[in-house]
Amino acid sequence: MTSAVSETKTNANNIQGILVNDTENENRKRTAEEKEKEEENNNRHLYVVIEQEEGKILPASFEMLGEGRRLMDNFNSKYNPKENVVAIILGHNIKHLCQELIYHGADAVICADHPELRYPRNLLYTKIISQIATDKSSAAQISSSNNTFNKPRYMFFSADDTGRHLSSTVLAELESGLASDINKLVINDLEIRHEHKTKGKPISYKKTLEMYRPDFSGFLWTTILCLDNLNPENKKEFYPQACSIIPGVFPQIERDTNRNGKVIDFTPTILQEDLKVKIIGRRTIKNKVDFNNKKAIVSFGRGIKENAEQNIKLIENFAKEIEAEIGISLPISKKPYIINENLSSTYMIPDRVIGTSGRKVNPLVYFAVGISGAVQHIAGMKEAEFVISINPDAEAPIIDESDIFIKGKIEEVLPLLIKEIKKYKEKMQIPQEVK
Repeated sequence: MTSAVSETKTNANNIQGILVNDTENENRKRTAEEKEKEEENNNRHLYVVIEQEEGKILPASFEMLGEGRRLMDNFNSKYNPKENVVAIILGHNIKHLCQELIYHGADAVICADHPELRYPRNLLYTKIISQIATDKSSAAQISSSNNTFNKPRYMFFSADDTGRHLSSTVLAELESGLASDINKLVINDLEIRHEHKTKGKPISYKKTLEMYRPDFSGFLWTTILCLDNLNPENKKEFYPQACSIIPGVFPQIERDTNRNGKVIDFTPTILQEDLKVKIIGRRTIKNKVDFNNKKAIVSFGRGIKENAEQNIKLIENFAKEIEAEIGISLPISKKPYIINENLSSTYMIPDRVIGTSGRKVNPLVYFAVGISGAVQHIAGMKEAEFVISINPDAEAPIIDESDIFIKGKIEEVLPLLIKEIKKYKEKMQIPQEVK
């Protein structure tokens, strides 16, 4: 009898243990679900900061909307509840632009129209964009959810002169992270193990924005993540996950006048202390380098180094013969070689840089002279119709982007090309340019 009672007690304890374990597992599961639900409630949508000049939306803003639309369409097919692409536009007398943003991919537009916002001022724009990013009233109009809104899940800025500055100050105000000069984006669920973020334990981060950019070598990709601190000793949320995007990297989506969306008027809070900087005059300085109206572009890189001044003069003469504009790779804009000041101030300047830190071009013919082929430069010229490269190194990465690769030194190849082009012009009776 005693043995039977003991066995019964043991079975009862086992059952109780199983029940306790099941309860603990269920509690853990419920806690995880509640955390995910809480996250869904507090941080939602992709906010895109639009840039406009004198009532004209800049192309980079349409590009960001297009990429935002692609990302959130994929997001909504994978996750619930559905989230939106929200455009933020600041300025004066700009209400007519809102519908255009919807036609180009926005689900909603938050518009701050005020006389003080006619021209961008970083301090003022930073405060108002931060107000919009935390405004529960605007968020309630975007979707019908009654849940508490905290901040956007994601946020995009343009990586131009204005956007680079603005993105850093806005994200400092919102106390989150920023990835700069991005040219590839993916949203994924990632399992992360990190000494400080997760206390060394593997934790699943849902809906994480993977932000890619070339590293400083130019030949490798860096992935940047903006992750919450889930370490119990140092817990902190980081939203929005934000980045500045290189203009010209992503395509615009086709304008669709059948698209519908909401336009939300936002009344900014402007304090007198926000108006310390006043704009009393403004003029637009056009870029002196015109790549858009040239069918051919000749770009050069550090391959000129053996005889920099002579090689630049050769490139200049060659460009004149084929009526091409001259571009450069980013390192050349740092003026790494001592040459004639006239040549240096004409060609070794940031306005001529082609790539992620400069301009994106798509000529009929692109000559890459003494350029190795870093991914930053490739991003700026990869849409050229026909690419001809001149390089003594047959292993240079630029060969993979070239339709014709000429192995040889600049000072050997260009004189031959110039000579043959002149012969061809004489044969075809094409008038020579007046020197």
